[in-house]
Amino acid sequence: MQKMLQAEIWTIAQTKEGSAVLLRPRGKNVAVPIFVGQLEIQSILIGKEGISLPRPLTHDLLLELIDKQNLILERVEIYELKNNTFHARLVITGGIHSRENPLTLDSRPSDAFGLATRRKCPIFITAEIVKETGIPLDFFINALDGSSPVSKSDLSPLEEEHQRLVDQLNEAVEREDYERAAEIRDILKEMASNGGE
Repeated sequence: MQKMLQAEIWTIAQTKEGSAVLLRPRGKNVAVPIFVGQLEIQSILIGKEGISLPRPLTHDLLLELIDKQNLILERVEIYELKNNTFHARLVITGGIHSRENPLTLDSRPSDAFGLATRRKCPIFITAEIVKETGIPLDFFINALDGSSPVSKSDLSPLEEEHQRLVDQLNEAVEREDYERAAEIRDILKEMASNGGE
C-alpha cells in the first residue's frame, strides 16, 4: 500500500502555463503544483471562502446527493501520476461502505479539491508523488518577489478571482455569449452579497 501524506491547499498561483493549486503536505517544505482550469479554480475558491450560492453548482449537487444517501465524504486522495496527469479519488463511507471497505470514486483533482474545500475533509497525496513533483516552497516565495513565472499580486485570492470573473464577463459579452455572461454575472452578484468583493 502506498504511503499517504495529509496535505492542504497552500495557495493558488497564476503562472504563464495557467492556474495551479499548490498542494502542501503537512510538515514538508515543498508544494506540488497541480494545474486546473479556470472554472474549477472559481469553484475551489467559492468552497474555500465558504460562499453560499442561491443555486447549487455541480460540486454542491454531488455533496447533497452524498448527504441524502447518508454517506460521508471521508477524504480525497491524489494517488497516481500517469502520463503527466494527476489522478484523484473520493473515499466515501456510510451505509454498506465501512472505513475498511469504503466506496471509492475516480475524480479529477480539481473536482476533488472543489468537494474537499466545501466539506472541509482531509486531502491526502502519496509520498511518491510528493517526492517526484514537489517543489521547494522557497521557489514559490521567491516567485512572488518577482523572480519567477508566478505573477505577483497585492490582491487576496478572492479579489483576484473577482477580477478574473469581471474579465471573463467582459469577454463573454464581446463574444455575445450571453448565457455564459449571465452565469458569471450571477456568481459575481453572489460574491458581492457575501462580502466577497
